Amino acid sequence: MASQAETFRYAGFPAATRLPANPHDQAAAGLPGPDSRTLPLTLNRFTHRARRWLVLCLLASPVLAASPDGVVAVSHPAAAAAGARILAQGGNAIDAAAAVQFALNVVEPQSSGIGGGGFMLIHLAKTGETVIVDSRERAPAAARADMFAPNGVPMAFSEASTSGLAVGVPGTVRGVDTALRRWGTLSLAATLAPAIELAEHGFRVNRFLAEDIINDGGRTQGQPETAATFRPGGVPLAEGDWLVQPDLARTLKLLASGGAEAFYRGALASAIVDAQRRTRTELGGAGRGRMSLGDLEHYQATIRQPLIGRYRGWTLAGMPPPSSGGLTTFEILGLLERFPLGDTARGYGFGQPNTLHVMIEAMRLAFADRAMWIGDDDAAPVPRQGLLHPAYLASRSALIHANRRMGTPVAGDPRRWDASASPPPKAPVSRPQSPHTTHFSIVDRWGNVVSYTSTIEFTWGSGITVPGYGFLLNNELTDFNFVPTADAATDNPGANDVAPFKRPRSSMAPTLLFKDGKPVAAFGSPGGSTIINSVLNVTLNLIDHGMSLQQAIDAPRLSVTQAAGRVVCEGGAPFMQPHFDLVTQDALRKLGHIGLGEAGTDGCRDTIGSVQAVDLTDGEYHGAADPRREGTVIRVRPEPAGARRSPAAVETRLDRRSDAAIGGLAAHPGPL
Repeated sequence: MASQAETFRYAGFPAATRLPANPHDQAAAGLPGPDSRTLPLTLNRFTHRARRWLVLCLLASPVLAASPDGVVAVSHPAAAAAGARILAQGGNAIDAAAAVQFALNVVEPQSSGIGGGGFMLIHLAKTGETVIVDSRERAPAAARADMFAPNGVPMAFSEASTSGLAVGVPGTVRGVDTALRRWGTLSLAATLAPAIELAEHGFRVNRFLAEDIINDGGRTQGQPETAATFRPGGVPLAEGDWLVQPDLARTLKLLASGGAEAFYRGALASAIVDAQRRTRTELGGAGRGRMSLGDLEHYQATIRQPLIGRYRGWTLAGMPPPSSGGLTTFEILGLLERFPLGDTARGYGFGQPNTLHVMIEAMRLAFADRAMWIGDDDAAPVPRQGLLHPAYLASRSALIHANRRMGTPVAGDPRRWDASASPPPKAPVSRPQSPHTTHFSIVDRWGNVVSYTSTIEFTWGSGITVPGYGFLLNNELTDFNFVPTADAATDNPGANDVAPFKRPRSSMAPTLLFKDGKPVAAFGSPGGSTIINSVLNVTLNLIDHGMSLQQAIDAPRLSVTQAAGRVVCEGGAPFMQPHFDLVTQDALRKLGHIGLGEAGTDGCRDTIGSVQAVDLTDGEYHGAADPRREGTVIRVRPEPAGARRSPAAVETRLDRRSDAAIGGLAAHPGPL
């Protein structure tokens, strides 16, 4: 165990720092002082409880030693610690996932929370069953297909998405509660405890949160409650500031005492309905939300079977509709399978021009199909069998030529191979995509696995904080088509048109990879429609390029999310290796690929996704964290058989990639 000085160095404090006895002496130690952004604390109690929290878990280098007691991989270290705490208390992966999700609402409020929804993929070791808890937001009963296009003219996205009209019925609380009741071992209250402590005592704002406040597109400024939290006194919170959220803490305590029903009925439900009636001046009454108390009261999560895909002898379990994540990822893999990816001698090694070219073309084809065919198939059948049928994939893959770029592809017609399919809908107009959302992966000592992606849609969601309750509402309904595409004359169902109770199309893609019937890795990513390509890149790196899980995550990514084919690629960070060099980029330019800039320049400077993963190969558990955010892996060290678990049974060490902003870990300690 590290010394006290070492522990606090890892926690983001200088090695020589000792916590001062008086909170007003914090400034002298380089800690946030007791101003409008700091909750005065009793530091002696703070120090004692911080130690107890820190000994709960081991944050190590991204690839970890075998850990029979479980591994947590999360985009934020404080949320990872919440999950590790639950595992250390004897909870299973579902319990830990609940704790992580609630903690993320506190430390990554711009990305996910109880005002949003998500997809939790669960693998149960005892039965071998894999299931999905779908807590995607729904349109309210009063929703109409043309509500984003009054008089046939679509609203501006920036206005529609920051009005109450964009708010879908939130599903996260119901989804987590459903998972806990069916497969968890702890109560909802127990899994809320770490998040309550985080919200009540505060955490240190990291670079990512601070940057998202500055670059918010106005979303933390438009509503007074949101501005009061993230821009106190009109000044944006900066990296290193201390953020305390008393309203959110009270809300989480309400859920702990009243259960999920406290969210969907009563005073909190009324506050949600009132908040989503807010509109933008530009929209007037047309921008008011249509959610009612009845919509909240009747919301239920859906238990789904995973979509199954196969690639080169491997099996993948992913998200079916209403997400496009699984179908589009698996279609791209099917389009690529005829190419010798991984064969460097034939020009198909990692990052070689041939490899990147066929990836781009396959993405373009699959995203053309996605835009045309995929929506909520509870409302209109999606031709999932046809899109993945070998004959259909062969016909689409034949459009990819190794030495030239195709013209802009149109969607194919998979109905020949799928009797359930509806006539093709009109492709919708593309709209801005947010890089946010969040993903985490967990495995427990029994081998149960959770791969969970959740969101409030755009960064900061609608920007509307529920007054007095401290959480943001989603803008998920702007994932629907703004202009209706249904056409009775052609029997067109409008796959992603707005309709009462319907779920908007998503790109979320929590994924589980199997070999010989056994799970070997779980992963996923945030990033809007780029989620699909982040998951694809990691899958290809593992299967075709023989990388370790950490190498597969660190490697630079490439993404195309429209048939027109604008290429986005990475390479700006030192860990993104091997780099897509200028020779390769120029080769892609010569083929006609767009988005890379001028010849001879480095056009690969973007950042795509944040993949958090666990590795289950050979019955040993490892984790891999994505340095694109504050990716953190924690393992709970096993103790001798028959020994009573104690704080000393779990070591503490921090990932060098996360040690600059771990202050939050020391601010939300709790009882073991």
